[in-house]
Amino acid sequence: MQTILLVEDKESMAEMLRETLEAEGYAVVIARDGQEGIRLVKEGRFDLVLSDLKLPRKDGIEVLKAAKGDNQLVPVIVMTAFGTIETAVTAMKEGAFDFITKPFDTDHLVLLIRRALETQRLLTENILLKDELAARVGAPKIIGRSGGIMEVAQKVQKVAPGKTTVLLLGESGTGKELFARAIHDLSPRSGYPFVPINCAAIPRELLESELFGHERGSFTGAEAKKMGKFELADRGTVFLDEIAEMDLSLQTKLLRAIQEGEIERVGGLKTVSIDVRIVAASNRNIEKAVEEGSFREDLYYRLNVFPIVIPPLRERRDDVPLLAEYFISKYAAELNTTKKAIAKDALDLLVNYPWKGNVRELENCMERAIILCDGDTILPEHITLDRKRSLEGALQNLSMEGPLEETTREAVRFAETRRIVRALKEVKGNKTRASELLQVSYKTLLTKIKDYGIES
Repeated sequence: MQTILLVEDKESMAEMLRETLEAEGYAVVIARDGQEGIRLVKEGRFDLVLSDLKLPRKDGIEVLKAAKGDNQLVPVIVMTAFGTIETAVTAMKEGAFDFITKPFDTDHLVLLIRRALETQRLLTENILLKDELAARVGAPKIIGRSGGIMEVAQKVQKVAPGKTTVLLLGESGTGKELFARAIHDLSPRSGYPFVPINCAAIPRELLESELFGHERGSFTGAEAKKMGKFELADRGTVFLDEIAEMDLSLQTKLLRAIQEGEIERVGGLKTVSIDVRIVAASNRNIEKAVEEGSFREDLYYRLNVFPIVIPPLRERRDDVPLLAEYFISKYAAELNTTKKAIAKDALDLLVNYPWKGNVRELENCMERAIILCDGDTILPEHITLDRKRSLEGALQNLSMEGPLEETTREAVRFAETRRIVRALKEVKGNKTRASELLQVSYKTLLTKIKDYGIES
C-alpha cells in the first residue's frame, strides 16, 4: 500500500482528504503544521507528499524543500488558495510536481496523485535502465527437460510467492540471473523493480554507494545526493550476484539491511526504511569462504535460507540439443539469415563437450557457427571448440558400464569419426584422396562413413 503524507492545519479539510484518499486505497499520515511535516519527512518514508502552502511553524515551501532534499524522486503536490498563485509557481520551481487551487474537486486531486505516482515509477525505472540494460544470462526463458533443471524450476515456483531470501549456487554461465528474474517475475513483487548488482564488477570503494546511496560531499566526487539501488528497488527484488566477492566491512552493513530492513546512505546520519527481497548468487563455495574468514558466518546463514543449486550443462546433456536449437533460431533472426539445420555429427560434438562456460559458452559457440556457416546446415567445421577439452568431454561421456570391449568400441568410433571428418575436410570431400591420407582402402572408408553416419 502506498503512503501519502498530508500536511494540512485545518482539521476538517485534513479529515475530508484522509477519508477520500483512504477510500482510494492509500495509507495517509497527517501533519498539522509545517514543522511536524518536516519531522515526519525526515523520520519516515512516503510515496507522495500533499501539503498546503500556508502553514503554521514552517510553510509549505520549507516542507517541499525538506521532502525533495531527503528523496529527490518523491512527488510533492502543493495546495494553494486563489490569492497565492505566485507562491505556487515558486513551489514548482523548487521541484513540486504540481499545484492545485482551493477549493478543488477531489476527483481531480485523485487523478493528479495517480499521475504523480506513475511519473515517479517511470523515473525510477529510467534511472535503473541507465545503469543496467536488462542484460540476460543465457536464454530469456528457462529451456530444458533434464531432471536437474526440472527440479530447479520446481523449487523456483515454490519459493517465488513469498519474501524468503534465496541463495543461487552454480558455476559461471549456468543462468543464475535468469532464475533470479524468474523468482521475481513469479512473485507478488513483479510489478516493482528487479535490480541486479554484480558485486565483483564494482570497485570495493564504490559498491557501498551503489548499494545504499550517498549524501552530497560524503566523499570526493560526491557532488550531489544519490539514491542507492536498495532504495530504487523498494518493494521489488535486489539480485546480488557474486556475493562472495563482497568486502567484509560491507557485509556487516548488508546484514543489517536484511535483518532490520534499514540502510544508511554513505555520509548520512539518518536510517532509511526499505522493503526489498534479496536473491543472492555465487559460483564459489561460500562455506569454504566462511571457514577461511573471508565471509561472515551470520550473513551466510541469513542468505542461505532457501538454497538452490543450478547444475552445470555437462550434467544436463539432454538439454544441449534444445538449447542449441533455440540459439540457432535466435541468432539466425538477429543476423538476418535463414534458420539452419544442424548435422548429427556436429550435434554430437556439442553433446559430448564438457562446457566449462556452461550455457553462456554454448550460446557463444552457436552464434559463431551461424556466422561461419554459408550453407543451410551447420557442420562440425563450423563448431569451434577447444580440441583438448572436446576429447576430454567425449572420453568422460563414454559408458563405464558393461564389458571392456564395448567401451573400447565406443572410444574407437569416436576417434575414427573425428579423424575421418578432419581428413575429408582437408581434401575437400574427395574420398579417394581421403582414403590415401588415412592409409585405408576406399571400400573401408565408405563403410566407416556409412556406419558412423558421417555426412559428406
